[in-house]
Amino acid sequence: MDYVGRLSAHLPPATRLLMVKADGSVSIHADDRAYKPLNWMSPPCRLEEAPGVWRVVNKAGEELRITLEEIFQDTSYELGVDPGLQKDGVEAHLQELLAANPTTLGDGYTLVRREYMTAIGPVDLLCRDAAGAAVAIEVKRRGEIDGVEQLTRYLELLNRDPLLTPVAGVFAAQEIKPQARVLAEDRGIRCVVVDYDKLRGIERDELTLF
Repeated sequence: MDYVGRLSAHLPPATRLLMVKADGSVSIHADDRAYKPLNWMSPPCRLEEAPGVWRVVNKAGEELRITLEEIFQDTSYELGVDPGLQKDGVEAHLQELLAANPTTLGDGYTLVRREYMTAIGPVDLLCRDAAGAAVAIEVKRRGEIDGVEQLTRYLELLNRDPLLTPVAGVFAAQEIKPQARVLAEDRGIRCVVVDYDKLRGIERDELTLF
């Protein structure tokens, strides 16, 4: 496999899993790394098939060239419409409270819509900041890397909409894991830790010195 574009990369021949999704994306996986592919091409892109080779080309002309030496299995599945991630009670209520109090997430924030639908699922909250720019907000009870990845995919789609772009991202949770915070900040996503009890109007009983 060779990637030809702004940067170049090469994967030597080995047994791989090639995944082609309905949105046009192509990713190459090994038998490790959990969900993270070795390399991929995000949509919009086109797949050109020829004997022994696939060429995946995006709109910038970058190319993922995949050489096929042997095919062990070729299978296609129709997954249908994805219902999206089902939130637990606390997470759903947290989203509802933040929708009612968007300034918790930023000064001057106003709510545009809850569950703003995209081609890959709903963004928890779509807001406008004090300057009128769009902000996509992903709400989690516990903020982990998969939530950052989910918001990243939403932002990629939303920033293709000329009526919304540029769209900033906010990752909001009661607790955000250090690795998730590092990844979010590296991608320009702002992290906000929210106090669920304070949003519900519950005062803590703990005694404090200050």
